[in-house]
Amino acid sequence: MPNFKTIRQRSLSVLMLIICSLAILSAQSPDPREYQIKAAFLFNFTQFVEWPATCFSTDKSPFIIGILGENPFGSYLEDMVNGEKVNGHPLVVQHFKTLEEIKICHVLFINLPQTSKLEQVIANLKGRNILTVSDMTDFLQEGGILRFFKKNNKIQFRINPEASKKTNLIISSKLLRLAEICLNCQTPNE
Repeated sequence: MPNFKTIRQRSLSVLMLIICSLAILSAQSPDPREYQIKAAFLFNFTQFVEWPATCFSTDKSPFIIGILGENPFGSYLEDMVNGEKVNGHPLVVQHFKTLEEIKICHVLFINLPQTSKLEQVIANLKGRNILTVSDMTDFLQEGGILRFFKKNNKIQFRINPEASKKTNLIISSKLLRLAEICLNCQTPNE
């Protein structure tokens, strides 16, 4: 029969294993509040970027916020834009599994499991009036427009102005003042 000291050591070992497992899981899975904040940013970006009139077939055509890849927002983004409009255009959220599904989109959050496909996605979106957004590390270097990152435990964003010029989008100076501007788009230490 094991003594009290052995039972205590085993219990302590099991407890440490559980704590380590929880720490690893919490480090791997993003904080749901983080994506609620990012969803709010996506919604607000629609107010501070100007799209060419040719992006809409009619005055009532929907303004589409798309998600390419896995949806990290849950229902939060849909709930946030429900009933909202941008310049008379009703806001709609669409989910895209593949690049080929994207016919019309104005803001596209790119959340791919493989960063190796990012270059191909950005190349295929060239010349389209889409504000590309992601939190992938090399996003701006690959030609994306806006990238979320964490600094001092706060969500912030960088803008690649050269990439936005190529899409004919006009980013408000108010939004530019809130962002870090990526002039040569090298990844700084975060």
